[in-house]
Amino acid sequence: MEAINLGSADGLPPVDWAAVVATLDAGSAPAPAPAPDAVNTRTTWLCTINGDGSPHVTAVGAVWVDGAFWFQTGAATRKGRNVARDPRCSVAVSIRDADVVIEGDASRVTEPAAVARIAKVWADSGWPAEPDETGAGITAPFNAPSQGPPPWNVYRIEPRSATVVLTTEPGGLTRFQF
Repeated sequence: MEAINLGSADGLPPVDWAAVVATLDAGSAPAPAPAPDAVNTRTTWLCTINGDGSPHVTAVGAVWVDGAFWFQTGAATRKGRNVARDPRCSVAVSIRDADVVIEGDASRVTEPAAVARIAKVWADSGWPAEPDETGAGITAPFNAPSQGPPPWNVYRIEPRSATVVLTTEPGGLTRFQF
């Protein structure tokens, strides 16, 4: 991994990637933290590339597991069509003390054990997802209406790079290349 301290000219220290990962692993919400029973404790934004090259940004119920973001969507959704055509995308999220943007490629996950494991992560966090009958997608009693009917495809975004801006003193701004 290469770390580039983009705040060095302003005397800012480099961001500690291990601390960012620990916060992502903990599922931290931004400060001030919402109530523990809040429906949406952390909004994650996914940016994909439309066919004309313009960005498409949408909120997703992504989870951070094993050093990657995972999301689900219907094959007919704009984000589903976009990543099928061009897997390059980015995820942006505010966590405690930092704003994080991760860039990478979305890869569809169809391996039943991996789909089941991620479905359980979503279920444990309050969305009752489970693998569909094939094991290659997920289903749940509800989802955003724009997702279309189940089953929904599961995607993993392996980070290629990340930019982190610390939102508390002393601050910091670092770009990481993986």
